This record gives sequence, structure tokens and C-alpha cells, in this order.
Amino acid sequence: MVKRLLLNLIIFLVIDLSCSYAFDDGDFQYWNTESVSWTISDRWNAKLEEEFRFGDGGGDFYYQYSDLGLTYSGLVDWLDLGINYRQIFEKDGSNKWGYENRPHLNITFKGKVNDWSLSNRSRFEYRNKEEGNDGWRYRNKSTIKIPIKFTRFDIQPYMADEIFIDFDKEDLTVNRLYGGFSFKITKNLKGEIFYLWQSTKSSGKWSCLNVLGTNIKFSF
Repeated sequence: MVKRLLLNLIIFLVIDLSCSYAFDDGDFQYWNTESVSWTISDRWNAKLEEEFRFGDGGGDFYYQYSDLGLTYSGLVDWLDLGINYRQIFEKDGSNKWGYENRPHLNITFKGKVNDWSLSNRSRFEYRNKEEGNDGWRYRNKSTIKIPIKFTRFDIQPYMADEIFIDFDKEDLTVNRLYGGFSFKITKNLKGEIFYLWQSTKSSGKWSCLNVLGTNIKFSF
């Protein structure tokens, strides 16, 4: 028992040190997302979203995606079904840009428990890469919105956790922890500010990054 506890402690320290090294090595990032959504009918909604990521202390633009999707909400009140197409451009270590085509299917369960808003989204995505092997990945994101709103801007805190499972590797490869708040700017314009801590597993080793994120949402 003692040996097992010592082994677990050593594993924890190794993971922790690798995360600390990544952060000290300048692994702070800024991610900005902008989206516009519109109602097609009582059951259908469309959305166009773009995201821009800046690494190396937030000063190096290295990642961008455009995502277009349709969401159907006509089955039951607590379920949304969505189908999307995402195109990604990402810069590698040699400053060369590559692309990835990523269609994905989303199944979102949503509801409330004692005024706490809860949602769980399952995403199945196919990754068609310019370089490297194509493959499937599963993502699951759970979100909790705290039933408190501040000021006339309806500032509302939330927390979320998202895991990534690579089907080819049959392994958990990414985990993201979110903490932030949403707010209302106008009737049709909303925003979010959040902190994200991401840990990524590659070649059996974990590395971490810290992200400051902003999200602007326009709807009509």
C-alpha cells in the first residue's frame, strides 16, 4: 500500500512539473471567438462561428477556424441535435500553415436543477488533415451555470469541463477546465470572458497551457 501511494505521488509530481514547465516556457494564450446565429424556424437554428488563437504569451497568431452549423430542437425541450462543418488553419513549429477539415455531430442534453442550468454535449468529429492520418475523436463537455446574475448586464458565472478521446489511440488525450462568466451587452449581443486550463497528452507525456478567452455572440 505504501509503495502504491509513493508511486501515485511520483506520477502526480511528474505531471505537475511538466505542466509547470510548459507554463514557464511561455505557454500562455489568448483565444477570441466571434459568432452570429439566426433563427430559421421554431425548430431550426443556424450559426456561423470563427475563432482566433494567439500563443507564446498571446503575441503569435497560430490558429484559426470557421464553423458553420445547423441545430434542430424540435424533438423534446431538453435535447438539441446539431450538424456542423469546421475548417481549421494551424501553424506548425516551422511557421508553415496547414489545414484540417472537420465535420462534426453534436448531441446536447440540457435542463435545470433548482435553477442551476446544466448541459452536457457529446461531439463526434471526423478529422481530415492535410498532413497526418485522418481519424475520429469524441468530445464531451459538461457546463454548469450558477443561478446568480449581477447588474443590468446579467453577469452570470459558469464552470465547465471538456474531455477529448481519440478513437485511434483509444485514450484520453485532452482535458479542458473552464471558469468564467457570461454577460448581456444588448438584446441581441452577448459576451463571455473565461479562463481555460488545458492539459494535453502526447507521446505519453502531459503538457499544459493557460488561456484567457473572450467570446462575442450576435443573434437575430
